[in-house]
Amino acid sequence: MPGVSIVIVAAGRGTRMGQGDKLFLDVAGLPLVGHTWQRFDRLPEAGEIIIVTRDDARPLFEDLAKRIGAKKPWRLVAGGAARQDSVWNGVNATAAESELVAIQDGARPCTQRSAIQAALAAARETGAAVLAKRVSDTLKRGDGQAQIAGTIDRENVWAVQTPQVFRREIILAALAKVRDEGLSITDDTAACEALGQAVKLIECDTPNPKATTPADLPYIESLLAGE
Repeated sequence: MPGVSIVIVAAGRGTRMGQGDKLFLDVAGLPLVGHTWQRFDRLPEAGEIIIVTRDDARPLFEDLAKRIGAKKPWRLVAGGAARQDSVWNGVNATAAESELVAIQDGARPCTQRSAIQAALAAARETGAAVLAKRVSDTLKRGDGQAQIAGTIDRENVWAVQTPQVFRREIILAALAKVRDEGLSITDDTAACEALGQAVKLIECDTPNPKATTPADLPYIESLLAGE
């Protein structure tokens, strides 16, 4: 019985990258998403891996499974119109007996095992946890015309990352509430906020970047090449 189900969200096209499907750009000898998948395939706690993707990318993932020598049970699930719909499809595809569901961005390939395990332990204890980093830059609020409208107090401000980890029944209930109320969310902890479920912030003290623009790739490649 899989105690932990991993949901890798990989249904977008990464249009901001401007170089085709960013998930399959070659980085440090593998497609970007291959590093993400391989990292969780080697995670001792992972019982199964669900990859949420587009129909046209299915053959690419089937080939990638062979390339990385995937050992954990895995399945491909169709993505939805928005990220929250893709997550809904992925979580619903996890094994009913799973205790925890860890949701990971396909384009975030550098998450260290120790950080993942810290998030798993916290979610097992509290119900929900997320890797995050304290914001250290000065934050400004714009006026819509590229002018500063004010300064935002950065105390207790965090930038959340993935994985975001939940007890399975909690994330299912949270996502169902979001769907029932027609809410729009950009990350999965926001669904827990709508439900009134507390989420533990786990400070990530190792680099855990997400590939969004071409400028991110050299840094990510250097991290992966150095492992």
